[in-house]
Amino acid sequence: MTSFRDRYHAGRFLAEKLSQYAGRKDAIVLALPRGGVPVGYEVAKALNAPLDVFLVRKLGLPGREELAMGAVATGGVRVLNEEVVRWFKIPESTIEAVAEREQRELERREREYRGGRPFPDLSNKTVILVDDGLATGTTMKAAITALRAYKPARIVMAVPTAPPETCEEFRNEVDTAICATTPQPFWAVGAWYEDFSQTSDEEVRSLLEQVSAKQAA
Repeated sequence: MTSFRDRYHAGRFLAEKLSQYAGRKDAIVLALPRGGVPVGYEVAKALNAPLDVFLVRKLGLPGREELAMGAVATGGVRVLNEEVVRWFKIPESTIEAVAEREQRELERREREYRGGRPFPDLSNKTVILVDDGLATGTTMKAAITALRAYKPARIVMAVPTAPPETCEEFRNEVDTAICATTPQPFWAVGAWYEDFSQTSDEEVRSLLEQVSAKQAA
């Protein structure tokens, strides 16, 4: 089964599966920071498409932060997991407090990564949503739900690696789901990378600026 040298290698491999979108004026690549950005960079470069980031912050249940009661995303979009909210009887004040904290962090990262560049208009666009892999897919599901608020024409979810059953779930969530490899047993996303070291904020900024400068030229 394919093991990637690093996220850039994974992005080039993934780009081959997305060749049908090359050169299309309506296509844009959105990467989930931070690990999805080097992957998205290679995809955007291969497709000659714009690259931007789509930030999502999970709203963890206080005391059980691993349990998502919702998420906030780029553009002030908030998504709630109504089932979790009802089951745990989470008061509105708790949701507001957690959402405000995560929104501040999201906005900090927006400024850090995008600088003064405005968020792109996604209406009627084919959005290729990229990450470095899926495990449970919770963050990606929140991103897809939030992304629909921007009224894209199509959402294409694309990752280098994911468990086959998780990838299958996303076929009902988006217009097209592309998982370049679906190893079984899966273990973890990092198990399929020789170098899975953390992507830095500086690297994210640099990659976004490179693609932006190329598109402007």
